[in-house]
Amino acid sequence: MTSTLSWELARASGLTSYVLMTALVAMGLVLAHPAAARLRRPRPATRLALHVSLATFTLVFTVLHVVVLATDSYAQVGWLGVILPMASTYRPVPVTLGVLAVWAGLVTGLTARFAGRIAGRIWWPIHKVSAVAFLLVWGHAVLAGSDTAALRTFYLVTGGAVAVLAASRYAARAPRDRVEDLSAATRVGPARVESRPQSGAQPRTQQGVLR
Repeated sequence: MTSTLSWELARASGLTSYVLMTALVAMGLVLAHPAAARLRRPRPATRLALHVSLATFTLVFTVLHVVVLATDSYAQVGWLGVILPMASTYRPVPVTLGVLAVWAGLVTGLTARFAGRIAGRIWWPIHKVSAVAFLLVWGHAVLAGSDTAALRTFYLVTGGAVAVLAASRYAARAPRDRVEDLSAATRVGPARVESRPQSGAQPRTQQGVLR
């Protein structure tokens, strides 16, 4: 594989990872939004399955991006550069943002994987690191890419869209804490989760969302 082809593959896989990461975070915000309980389509189980699928494909393309950069001498990143902060010869600060994003993504992915096995009050705050991971990925994409000028509008629109969705999510008032509901959902898969009734309220069945 020529150096030019390797570099193009690295950029293509990196851009694909960014698109998937954007969709992944957006879907996570939708799952956790209090208003999501009123959505009938797609079904809650479908939304959760889509979130998991996006996480899987994001991981695949991120690994491809990292491996190509690490093995391509033209990129001047190397194995240390894709693992350790400030170890890359090529644009060390922007590359470091990507390195930190990968580690943050691994933390959030592992906590999600064990969401049904550990207490929600433990895994959910850690899982919120995904917001930090997206900011790091966005900064890495904007600062490290050689084609940023051509994609400036794309980065502004996607980053702004996630910011607006996040603001809507955290400005909304959840009626109560839904951590246990989503923890249960990760254990039972597509089965619907019965929410515990609030004091003075009648029981109802719905897919839980997170605070």
